[in-house]
Amino acid sequence: MTPTDGKLKEKLSVLLPSLNEKQKRLLVGAEAIALGYGGIKFLSDITGMSTNTVTRGIREIERGNEDVSRIRSKGSGRKKLTMKYPEIKNCIEDLIEPETRGDPESPLRWTCKSVRNISDFLDKEGYSVSRQSVARILRKMEYSLQGNRKTKEGKNHPDRDYQFRFISRSCQRFLSQDNPVISVDTKKKELVGEYKNEGREWHKKQGAIEVNGHDFPDPQVPKAIPYGIYDVGDDSGWVNVGITADTAEFAVSSIRYWWQYIGNRRYPNSKKLLICADAGGSNGYRLRLWKKELQRFADAREIEISVSHFPPGTSKWNKIEHRLFSFISMNWRGKPLTSYQVIINLIASTTTKTGLRVKARLDKKNYKKGKKVSDIEMNEIRLVKNTFHGEWNYTIKPRKS
Repeated sequence: MTPTDGKLKEKLSVLLPSLNEKQKRLLVGAEAIALGYGGIKFLSDITGMSTNTVTRGIREIERGNEDVSRIRSKGSGRKKLTMKYPEIKNCIEDLIEPETRGDPESPLRWTCKSVRNISDFLDKEGYSVSRQSVARILRKMEYSLQGNRKTKEGKNHPDRDYQFRFISRSCQRFLSQDNPVISVDTKKKELVGEYKNEGREWHKKQGAIEVNGHDFPDPQVPKAIPYGIYDVGDDSGWVNVGITADTAEFAVSSIRYWWQYIGNRRYPNSKKLLICADAGGSNGYRLRLWKKELQRFADAREIEISVSHFPPGTSKWNKIEHRLFSFISMNWRGKPLTSYQVIINLIASTTTKTGLRVKARLDKKNYKKGKKVSDIEMNEIRLVKNTFHGEWNYTIKPRKS
């Protein structure tokens, strides 16, 4: 190799890496033309390009008017899948939306609609489409990965909004008279032990807390049943943690404990109490035991208890859900609830920047399921129904001794 050849090799080694395919062919082709006879073989040897590529570069130069910015000639390259298979979009949409577009007996009707499954089915139908291409087509069709959204509340009751307004007016009236308004409900039951608790918290690398690999339902595993009372006027919470069953007796006992330890002291002059509760569960408006236990409470404390239930399917509007329970869940996220004491401590340490304070106690009493209330006992309850949906809005007055 002559010194001139060495300089050419050095020049090309600097320029070629920064060029696209076509620009490389044109440069090497031009150098081959300049060298003349034997130039194609020489350029192929020093650049590693095949002689066919160098020859192609020479032809492109001889044709002239080449756009060096375009790597391939216009119209060349792999055709888009949507051009190769014009019906591919409709086929994919029929698969992932069988209820609205395609056959209700679609093969993916009861299968996870992953891009892999869609790609496999398309392959069986004669379409050679990779799962990456399926994902790309879906994005262009404005589809995205989405989970379920808990927004459906069932069939709305025609008086739903009127009941909301009724509850709002009742709360304002009670609070303006310095009478307590509480929002009550039972939080989700929790397993007590070394079980996974949803959520994450900071740990050293490889320092995650190890818990049991399963949490199958087991009657032998102790459970915590947190019944919450949220004081609307005071922005404070009280949680009674039961260990046996979520019954109406347990619900009213939780309210009674709140009144005994907190409510009575916070509202010493009040003889009225408003309870806002869900329509179902242990404080449901149809439960006879709920009303019987409230009557016992009213008699013992000589207070007038008014109750307003949220319409069926609207429990998320109950203030306790987003004023108390949500913050408790955030406070103990990622922490295994290994004992009742741990649960009590985590609940009691829940606070917010707006001033929420929470107290908790463990209720070891055994509450039995299946207690019945006779018609005679129901007739003895001093229950006054409101003219507007008396089944949802009623007052239980103390019976005189």
